[in-house]
Amino acid sequence: MNLKPAVAAAATCANPDNIMPKFRSVRRVMEKPYQHWVGDGFHVYPVFADLAFKEDLSPLLMFDYGAPKKFPSKVGKPRGVGQHPHRGFETVTIAFQGEVEHHDNNGNSGVIGPGDVQWMTAGRGIIHEEYHSKNFTRDGGTLEMCQLWVNLPKKHKMTKPRYQSILKNQIPTIELPLKHALENNDEEKGEEQASSSTPLAKVRLIAGGGEVFGAVNGNVKGPAKTFSPVQMWDVILPKAGTQVDIPYPADQSCIVFVRRGAVQVLSGDDNNGGKQKANKLGPQDVAIMHLDGSNMLRVKVESDDTSLLVMGGEPLNEPIAAQGPFVMNTHEELQKAMLDYRSGKF
Repeated sequence: MNLKPAVAAAATCANPDNIMPKFRSVRRVMEKPYQHWVGDGFHVYPVFADLAFKEDLSPLLMFDYGAPKKFPSKVGKPRGVGQHPHRGFETVTIAFQGEVEHHDNNGNSGVIGPGDVQWMTAGRGIIHEEYHSKNFTRDGGTLEMCQLWVNLPKKHKMTKPRYQSILKNQIPTIELPLKHALENNDEEKGEEQASSSTPLAKVRLIAGGGEVFGAVNGNVKGPAKTFSPVQMWDVILPKAGTQVDIPYPADQSCIVFVRRGAVQVLSGDDNNGGKQKANKLGPQDVAIMHLDGSNMLRVKVESDDTSLLVMGGEPLNEPIAAQGPFVMNTHEELQKAMLDYRSGKF
């Protein structure tokens, strides 16, 4: 489904006096890290690096991104990661190219295809494995995917495990209309383009959205069901030189990851000609944004066909105790998780 909200309308709702908003500022830029293998099937960038499992990212915990990689055809066992347990959080797997297959100790299984998302709640405990699908293994091809770990609030850490298989055609797309035409210096032409309805961005809402786009078509939001407010948006920016204002919940953490292409994240206030700070991000760079009360993210697109993941949520403000595949609130709960796993209670 394609919906066409006006960014200006959302901004006007947040600013009834039609004053330009202050744009979310950058707290830290983390450059592309070194890749490492997860099993023999996923060559990933550990995007959050030293901030993984820190309160700075709450409610997110960890993020692995597997850039496009060609795999030859293979006979026999698929490449991937063998059986491993989880407790206390959720995994979100997004396939961009290729296919990822999974199954668990409860008999659940499935294939995550291009554009699809699997949102798995480990909750009180699950044992599963992830690997290249049988068809992808047989035929070979390019694999591009990512996996994020989302923390569960303390009161939900021992919830019953569940899966949400979200297909590509179940994810709504928001179109942001052309607002600025920075690629030309013709003021009159720029104004004409700015008033057109040509979209300069498409936002696939995997989770969240809702009231932030509520000015158009009644609170359209992503299909993922979450235990606390979470935003997870797949943003496509087709044209270099454009400047895009993206509404975002003022009270939630915000992280900007460049999947491909490049952007400048413009921070601060442009009231009365105020100068904005620009932080440039290239492929696999990430910007951790300040929780500064701003309800708008501004980016300038540096490359055609740029793709971002914009994500975050309401900080949980709870202690994080993490070890391997378990994320709890205390060391004692971690010990209990390990004991339960070894005792066959998952």
